[in-house]
Order: sequence, then structure tokens, then C-alpha cells
Amino acid sequence: MALRCFSCLSRVVRVCQVLSRAAAGSAAGPARSPTLRRQEGGIRTITLNDPKKRNALSLSMLTALRADLLADIDSEELRVIIISAEGPVFSSGHDLKELTSSQGKEYHRHVFGECSEIMTLIQEIPVPVIAKVNGVATAAGCQLVASCDIAVATEKSTFATPGVNVGVFCSTPAVAIGRAMPRKVTMEMLLTGEPISAQAALLHGLVSRVVPEEQLDQETLAIAQRVCQTSRSVVALGKATFYKQMALGRETAYGIACAAMVDNLALRDGQEGVQAFLGKRKPVWTHSTEKVSE
Repeated sequence: MALRCFSCLSRVVRVCQVLSRAAAGSAAGPARSPTLRRQEGGIRTITLNDPKKRNALSLSMLTALRADLLADIDSEELRVIIISAEGPVFSSGHDLKELTSSQGKEYHRHVFGECSEIMTLIQEIPVPVIAKVNGVATAAGCQLVASCDIAVATEKSTFATPGVNVGVFCSTPAVAIGRAMPRKVTMEMLLTGEPISAQAALLHGLVSRVVPEEQLDQETLAIAQRVCQTSRSVVALGKATFYKQMALGRETAYGIACAAMVDNLALRDGQEGVQAFLGKRKPVWTHSTEKVSE
């Protein structure tokens, strides 16, 4: 009898402990958001916000990043997007806990498919995307930098594709990195896993600019503000044309580019820019896709 009562009492104590931990967790507030988004003056800043996990591109992080990129994407108020990160690591790449065999192949396909779609999305949305890097960018984190239209990095930043060292070759990061850097440089990174410096990344085309850490915010903002002075519709057409022609042979690429130039001149903002230049005045952009009368 005494043993039965003791057993019941033990179960009650365990239940109370569970309820107490749950209450404590509830009192601690909502879970940390994987990303933070703010927008001012046409510039949207998306901050990877999981420094304790080295801003790993987990499925939840990728889902949040997609939502932040696409929010009001057609609004004329949005002119440029900056992707930055909290903490000393820009992004360490995929969350390896999501890549264990216990998750299964379908889950793995979903993770890599989602990541690939977002990298493609960055180059398909109509506004420029700037990576603001202050620290380490590895594997899919390096892929994210390579996928952005512009990348500004601090002198202390490093870039690597170290998957080969843990038995997972960085095949998907190689798609973006191999299109940003020379083939042999990319292959050395992929085959050895060794990091490259920010200056080497600049030399080989992975980033556009390297600056002292104290100047990173200023330099990145200056680029974004310069973009904001241009026509959104003209930039959107130009960005789409650039990526389209890059995948084509030279003759076909020129055909695509010529057609884009004609379409550009048919835009109201295209003619406004020409007339403003001839009239020696500042253009007044509509930022719309409206065309001039035929």
C-alpha cells in the first residue's frame, strides 16, 4: 500500500515538474524569430537572427527569409533589399541536424529544394539584393552571398565550402559560387574546404567591395541609397535581362539585350531619363511599368 502511494506521489511530482517547466517557458515569451525585417526610405533590411546556431539556414530560417523577400515585393515603395546577420557568423550554411539519416530522403529533398528556390528567387525578384557580410560565410551561407546581386564584406570576413571535410560535398553551393568565381578557384574551395579571405573573394568576384568593419554600414547604405535614386522599373528590367542573357550564347544574348533596350526606351521612365538628360535637369521617376504612347 505504502509502495503504491509512493509511486502515485512520484508521478504527481513528475507532472508538476513538467507543468512548472512549461509555465517557465511560457513566461519567457515567444521564441526568437529566425529573421528580423525593417524598411525605411525604400530600403528593406533582412537580418538573419539566430547567432547561437551560427545563423544556420534551417528550414525555419529559409521559410522566414522567403517571406521577408516576397513581402510587398511589387510595391513601388520597395527599392532595394539588404541581407545582414546578427553575430560573428553571417551564416554557417545548412543545419546539420536536419541532414541526419533519421530525417529521410524526402525531408532532405525538401530542405535542398527550398534553399535552391530561395537562391534563385533572389535573382528573380525585381529589386537588387545586397549581402552585407561581417564574419564567416560557409557552405550554403557562402552560396547566399554568391546569389546576391551585390556583396559588401568586411576585411575580417572569410568564405568557405567545408562540406567535403564532414562528408557532404557542397554541390548546391557550387552552383551559385561557380557562377560568381573562376572554375579552378571554386574547385579548390570545394575540394579542400579551405577558407578564402575577403580580399581573395574580392579578387575572384565573390564580393563586390571589401571595407573596414567600422565602414560596413555606411558603405552598404550608400550603395542602397544610390539604387534608390534610379527608376524601379528600369532597374527591374535591367536586372532580369542581365541574368537571362548570362545563361545564353553571345549571339543570343545580344538579341535578348537589344530587345530589352527597345523595351526600356518604351517605358515612360526610359523616355523621362533621356529627356531629363537632354534638358539638363533631374529626372522625375514614376517607378511604374507604364509605357509611352506609341
